[in-house]
Amino acid sequence: MGWGRAYFAAQAVLGAAWWVAVFTVPLVRTLTLGGIDPALMALLDIPLFVGTSAVAAFGVRWAAAAATGWTLLVTVALATYATVTREAGAGVVLMSGAAASSVVAFFLVRDGRVPTELLLRGPFRFREADAAAPVRRHVVTTGIQLVLFWGATLGVVPLVIVWLERRWQLAIWLGAPTVLFGVALFAAASALGIWSAAVMSTKGRGTPLPSDTATRLVVAGPYRFVRNPMAVAGITQGIAVGMMLSSWLVIAYAVCGSLVWNYAIRPHEERDLEQRFGAAFVDYRRRVRCWVPRLRSPAHAGAPHSAERTHRRHSA
Repeated sequence: MGWGRAYFAAQAVLGAAWWVAVFTVPLVRTLTLGGIDPALMALLDIPLFVGTSAVAAFGVRWAAAAATGWTLLVTVALATYATVTREAGAGVVLMSGAAASSVVAFFLVRDGRVPTELLLRGPFRFREADAAAPVRRHVVTTGIQLVLFWGATLGVVPLVIVWLERRWQLAIWLGAPTVLFGVALFAAASALGIWSAAVMSTKGRGTPLPSDTATRLVVAGPYRFVRNPMAVAGITQGIAVGMMLSSWLVIAYAVCGSLVWNYAIRPHEERDLEQRFGAAFVDYRRRVRCWVPRLRSPAHAGAPHSAERTHRRHSA
């Protein structure tokens, strides 16, 4: 059985079990449905969620589409309800996970693969920077990108998540030590991100943005120890922000972002790097690990740059 079909089978079983719990355990009903009439909800959800998921488990595409569409609709409706009434927050979190998983499973059932290349369209399409442009231009552009990207992903989005978390009555105080550790972790991760961006813009003659990416293979600075220092920095920053805000949902947001980057973005990036730069990148990938830094830079990882050894990076 394929992964998509297996997921829909599991969703059907878990959905049925959840409905049994709704009608037998008052706490489950309160946490996941709030004041919504369970009988009325069951009348729609059991056939459209549990039933279609069960049929989709046999590889029926229309059922996979129906189950996914209904899950997305319920997630949006429940999130709206929870935001207005401050009830059923746990249900929103559960349905959000089901919705994201259903989308992935739907593509696996329909196409046998997830079209992750759709994430690399428009401003996120890979395009090299102007190699003839002065280094100062790359440095300034990179600085602007960091301010905008960090401001959005580490500022605006986490604050919205925290507001929703409190509105849905899901907030948990993680403790002062966690908050203080988050501050220190954020400072260290930010230093790594700035160091990586500086090396990328000066040595790589480009920026972290895919549409203006570096034109030289960067094997200096933090790139000697780990292939994805900007991704490591960005994900760690996200987790640190969650600690600083005492928000487990922000931490989950950062972890989910790391999964998207690792499984949806990174394969395309590394495939493109190998196609464009051949043996130089293959050798670099062999010697330097993706996520876990080496305590010592491997031999030749700090070799001089050349126009033929190019590399491009973008942050998570």
